[in-house]
Amino acid sequence: MSAETIVIEVIGWAAAVIILAAYILLSLGKLEGRSYLYQWMNVIGAGGFIINSGYNGALPSAVLNVIWAAMGIFTLWSVWRARRAARAPVP
Repeated sequence: MSAETIVIEVIGWAAAVIILAAYILLSLGKLEGRSYLYQWMNVIGAGGFIINSGYNGALPSAVLNVIWAAMGIFTLWSVWRARRAARAPVP
């Protein structure tokens, strides 16, 4: 097994751990679905799966994780916008 393959596998396993940890923390009530940490864990985990799936030719998994990451980024943007609007002074 080449060093490149090992790095790709480590990225894939790390992604799995991050996404699983996010789900466990959400299920235990330690994180909220619209929290920055939960969404970043999903975006980073999906990014790792994109790298691993793409390298291994698992295109359906890679596409699913592109969508997963895009949803996380959209949610981060949406939460950021809502929090910024909530802090805006009322005229």
